[in-house]
Amino acid sequence: MRKLFGFIIKQLVQLFSRIFTFQFFQNLNVRKNSYYTIWISKQFKDFGNNSGINKPIYLTGGKYITIGDNFHCDHRLRLDAIDAYNNQVFTPSIVIGNNVTMQKDCHIGAIDKIVIGNNVLMGSKIFISDHSHGDTSLSSILLPPLERPLISKGPIYIENNVWIGEGAVILSGVTIGENSIIGANTVVTKSVPKNSVAAGNPAKIIKELI
Repeated sequence: MRKLFGFIIKQLVQLFSRIFTFQFFQNLNVRKNSYYTIWISKQFKDFGNNSGINKPIYLTGGKYITIGDNFHCDHRLRLDAIDAYNNQVFTPSIVIGNNVTMQKDCHIGAIDKIVIGNNVLMGSKIFISDHSHGDTSLSSILLPPLERPLISKGPIYIENNVWIGEGAVILSGVTIGENSIIGANTVVTKSVPKNSVAAGNPAKIIKELI
């Protein structure tokens, strides 16, 4: 019975593939994501014109998050604006400018402030966080990591026209200057001046563009 059912499904798929082109299903998916964007946009503090989100998105604290015009992200974007953790209370802010594009599986988390400027291009699997369970005091070390307090070394600013390569990590207290390029798999722990190329773990300036 299972084999018969599998055979029928296979035949139906082959039939549909002859009737409907691949482009038809792509257009259908685009329309589905446009409806999804309309629904999810109501969860944000502000959501710009002509912006689109590919489902699914994993969203925490949307009321603290502002999205600019012409923003586009691929699947599985995670945005966390955390206002409370255990006994801690925060006033987070995530601001994303105009004409920003993010590829798949990016994760942005804030307890303080993260600002992404205009015309920023981001590859896949990028992690940007202004906080960690990084308290190294004895009282914290004796606790399991999940129970340790969240700490931040300061906000993150990514200025205009920045390109961030796949797998990059950007940590708290960092400013990435305008027009800069962050190489794939780079870990940024200190600020990067404008018009620079940074790469490595930890990031080092390997080239000045101007």
